[in-house]
Amino acid sequence: MGYDIKSMTLEELKRGVEDLGEKGFRAAQLYGWMHAKLAEDYDRMTNLPGDFRKRLLDTHPLIRLELVKMQESALDQTRKFLFSLGDGNLVESVWMKYKHGNSVCISSQAGCRMGCRFCASTLDGWVRNLLPSEMLEQVYSITRITGERVSNVVVMGTGEPLDNYDNLVRFLQLLSSEGGLHISQRNITVSTCGLVPQMRRLAEEGMQITLALSLHAATDEKRRSLMPIAERWSLDELMEACAYYFEKTGRRITFEYALVGGINDSPADARRLSALAKPLAAHVNLIPVNPIRERDYRESGRLATETFKKELEKNRINVTIRREMGRDIDGACGQLRRRHLSEER
Repeated sequence: MGYDIKSMTLEELKRGVEDLGEKGFRAAQLYGWMHAKLAEDYDRMTNLPGDFRKRLLDTHPLIRLELVKMQESALDQTRKFLFSLGDGNLVESVWMKYKHGNSVCISSQAGCRMGCRFCASTLDGWVRNLLPSEMLEQVYSITRITGERVSNVVVMGTGEPLDNYDNLVRFLQLLSSEGGLHISQRNITVSTCGLVPQMRRLAEEGMQITLALSLHAATDEKRRSLMPIAERWSLDELMEACAYYFEKTGRRITFEYALVGGINDSPADARRLSALAKPLAAHVNLIPVNPIRERDYRESGRLATETFKKELEKNRINVTIRREMGRDIDGACGQLRRRHLSEER
């Protein structure tokens, strides 16, 4: 059937249930147990006939994640989770508590092939794409562990989401479906380092998610020094794709901009960034870069960060400085996974 049962849409599930000799209405019950009640195994699905549950167990074992490690920040209650997939690969997810609700940041791939210079996720390379169910289970597992509802989901952990395009789109549809957690698409953010064809394709999916572009530099030369993907698509091509997304969806783009001391944090950089953001009415999210041992990049100081922000505001750009969360628990993408792998070696 192509996908595992937890990655199937309700329509696919109906066909699958009928193939197993059951009535079609059982599909909605099964879907609700998996995606609304977050049942971990078939035994809990008490309104399904026993023999049907046994057949499901034999033919469609449920995808589950195993918690390997959890760290909780002493600073802000942020929790970082390291999960093991069925094949032993590791992924990490983060739970963040805000006044407006709980947010979960999930991974879309085991490893990453994008090679961004300041990111720990990419240091061990790409292993494989995650299935929709493996992305969902990060949200579901954290909901079970914390006992609290998740209101916002960010696909900004390990991996390039648009490099796992089909699985990502299916995940987004399942996550926002009425029969599941029904998280509003407006409360879902997908990050990309700038895969132009996939950005255009996503614009045509008819979804209302927020697209966050990892920009990190306002000239092609600087961007190429930080992000190998910039060798493939220029800033002009990227801005055209952003304009297309904005035009098709009406959803404002967010520019993620990691401030790296002495590299991309000058007032001139801020003015160039303003020129890119203004035509799109883009929101700029400034990120103090999380230093990683394997690279010698340092974060911008507070003065440089504030000066950069003021320069953007002077040009009437909507800008925020991302609140640093989980700094004391390997907060940056890929750090916990990498440290665990290093310890195992």
